[in-house]
Amino acid sequence: MKSVFNSIGRQLLPWSISIGALVYVFGYKIDWQSIPDATNDANIPLFIAITIFDKISFFLVWGLFQAAAIRQFVERIPIRKIMAVKGASELVRTVNNSLADATFLLGVAQLVQTAEVARVVAIASIPFVAHFAVLLLQATLALGLLEGGISGNPDVALLVLLCWVVVGIVSVAVRMGYLRIVLDRLGIGGWIDSVKPRELLPYVGWFALFGIYDIGIQGLAARSFGLEISWVALMARIPMMYVAMLIPSLGNFGTREIAFANLFEEFGSEKTLYAFAFCTNTIFLGMHAIIGALFVGRAIALLREVRAVRKSGQPVPRPILRDAIDP
Repeated sequence: MKSVFNSIGRQLLPWSISIGALVYVFGYKIDWQSIPDATNDANIPLFIAITIFDKISFFLVWGLFQAAAIRQFVERIPIRKIMAVKGASELVRTVNNSLADATFLLGVAQLVQTAEVARVVAIASIPFVAHFAVLLLQATLALGLLEGGISGNPDVALLVLLCWVVVGIVSVAVRMGYLRIVLDRLGIGGWIDSVKPRELLPYVGWFALFGIYDIGIQGLAARSFGLEISWVALMARIPMMYVAMLIPSLGNFGTREIAFANLFEEFGSEKTLYAFAFCTNTIFLGMHAIIGALFVGRAIALLREVRAVRKSGQPVPRPILRDAIDP
């Protein structure tokens, strides 16, 4: 009974934090009457255009990177099928990022014939690991460029330190064989041996380029809203934004606003910072719904087709002609 309560408590705690953040932001911190004043210096059409382009590019890049990893290490599923499932999962992202990622992984697992769900999850996680590595290197480099250095930016310094500690712990676990024991229990230990570190380097390289783009697009969006956030500050604190958004929340509302307003408080008034984060979230919410609606029908039909073929005992048919995006 105690273990049941502990399990329920671990699941409810993050959502309790999220609800608290929503109440704090929407009931206390945001002055709804001041939002029009907060956008006086904003070029709203340009801001909307940049933010929409930001969302579309993130969807395409993450979808194609995950498709590349799945095709390289699991099975050469047509990219259009993986992107259909990825697109449909965006509808779930209107509620929560973690639920959307889980929906995508489970959907792709239905398309795979030659691997278990655990392996699909591990493979599709390669872009997340590559992104983490790039963000850590990015924040570490930016820490030396920020005005005030380590002593003047204790928040960035603490995050960088904690992340390097995590890297150190994982490295020790690998060398001592503890990580292999865990992977064997998951049934993917043998597969890990077949993946060479050099095969993962292209993902790190692509995410390094994408990191530069990320800084640029977020900087342009902020400037179109009247916020002159320095490029070095974006470089250092974008990783912190992503860490904050790991907290379960309803559409990232609440957590994004609090994190953004606190991380970039020296670059604008509080009402403008909260308005920017809120408007960004609102546009992203709409884009999640639109992308999801465009793909959900195709994804459901595809998964039904795969299940029906498997129940009949026949192999899943392969396309005779490949799409142009299927190399």
